Formats: sequence, structure tokens, C-alpha cells
Amino acid sequence: MELDYVKLKQIKPALAGYIRESQTLLKKSGVTDEKTVHDVRVLMKKSRAVLKLAAPQLDKAYHERDIAALREVGRIMCPWRETSVQRKTIKEFRKKYPDIFSQLHENAILTILLEKREPITEPGEELKAALEQIDSLLNKTGYRIRFQSMKMIDPQLLIKGLEISYTMVMDIYLSCRNNPKPAMLHVLRKKAKDFLYQLYFFRPLNPSVVKALEKKLDSMTQNLGKFNDLAQIIKALEYKYSEGTNLPAMDELIIKFREAQDHYLAKVWPTAFQIFCPGQKLVNILGFKLLVI
Repeated sequence: MELDYVKLKQIKPALAGYIRESQTLLKKSGVTDEKTVHDVRVLMKKSRAVLKLAAPQLDKAYHERDIAALREVGRIMCPWRETSVQRKTIKEFRKKYPDIFSQLHENAILTILLEKREPITEPGEELKAALEQIDSLLNKTGYRIRFQSMKMIDPQLLIKGLEISYTMVMDIYLSCRNNPKPAMLHVLRKKAKDFLYQLYFFRPLNPSVVKALEKKLDSMTQNLGKFNDLAQIIKALEYKYSEGTNLPAMDELIIKFREAQDHYLAKVWPTAFQIFCPGQKLVNILGFKLLVI
């Protein structure tokens, strides 16, 4: 006889695990290597996403404090990630278009962006202070989560929370599809990531379908991330088009960046439409009819 119910993945153990894993990664690396920074920032995003999902059922003061603390950890680490990603991306373009870069060898900003950071063997005072602040924020957040009661979490309310996230992403998708500005595309990526990380807790409802949806969302958000990386490079270069004021090589480089952005968006739109088509319901996407307890 088949059961007419399933249980969702538990919120508190997962949330505590994200915080604990972040602390372990930071202590293990000793310094801020690229992979550690990336992995910890992902764990911070997952933590914030699950807190948003359960927000209506949590103590408001604790919830807001935890969200703020985890956001601050991400903010501190953001420049560490951006620098390495920008350098790696520009190097890839330099390899593809050496003639363009040979004409821009005197561009000071481009030179700085391409500078290789020396491996850190011992953190300086500024980095030590930042790591201590992150450790303090994670310790306090982990402590609050430990004593936050989550035994009475209502799975039906969690589904409603997921529906709210889904509808929010759908609205932002429609806005971006009609007017694809970089700032709104960045918001689309962030909110789609929230939805992606929240979906994890609903895998038991329909494992194969939910995992397939997660895979599509992950690909979509990665392409949006690559679009945003190029947008940040263009911003860092302080580029503004004005006829006759820029070196032709710089205008050409920006065109190559724009072409790559077009390529990434071309991969985003079909998937986004499939998932967030106007009028579509979340229940149809997830494909479940089971009672959740």
C-alpha cells in the first residue's frame, strides 16, 4: 500500500549545517582561496534563502538579525570573489582577441584588472580583521539558530512560501524579458537562486521532477551570472559610448563583451520561459498531488 503523504526535508538541520560547513571551510583554508570564497558565499545564499522561506513561522527579530548577519558575510567576501573572476574572464578574452588587447596595453584600468594577485601565505591585518568579523557573525548566527524552535514548522505554509518565491521570479522575468537591463537581470538571478535553494526542501514530493527543475534553474542562473560578470567588467572599465571619444579597440572589446552577453541571454530565455511562463502554476511545474505533513 502506497503512503498518501511525504515529509519535506527539515529546515533546522540543513540551516545549521550550512553555517557549520562555512566555518569548517574557512578554518581549513586558513586564507581566502578562490574556491573557499565561492563555496562559503553559496552557503550564505542558501542560508538566507531558507530563512526567507520559513520567515512567517520564525521569530521576526531573530530572523531579521540572522538575514542581516549572513548578508554581511557575503558583502565582506564579495570583493574577494569579484577580483579573481574579473581577471579570469578578461584573460579568456585576451586569449581569444590578442590583437584587440595589444592595442589597449596602455589602458591603466585594464592593466590593474589583469594583475595577478600574489598567493597569500599569511593573511595581513586587514584580512585577519575581516575573517575574525566573519567568524563572529557565523558563531552568533549559529548560536541563535541552535536555540530557535522550528519543531512546529507547517509544511503547508512552506509550500505557500515557495509559491510566493515562484510568483516573484515570474514577475521579474517578465520585466526583464520586456526590458533586459543589467540591474534587473542581476535581481532575476538573485531571486531565481533563492527559489532554486528553497526547492531543495521539496525534493521528497517528486524527486526526479524537482531535481530536473533544479538543474535547469542552476544552468539559467549560471548564465545570468556570466552576463553579470561582464556587466561588472564594463562598469569597472568606466566605459561609456560616445562617438569618436574612445579608442576603436576599446569599442571593439566592449562589442565582444556584448556579444558574449547576448550569447548567455540566448541560453537563459528558453529555460526561463519554460519555468516561468505567464499564467503557469507552481503545482504544475512540480507535478505532485500528495498530502504533505
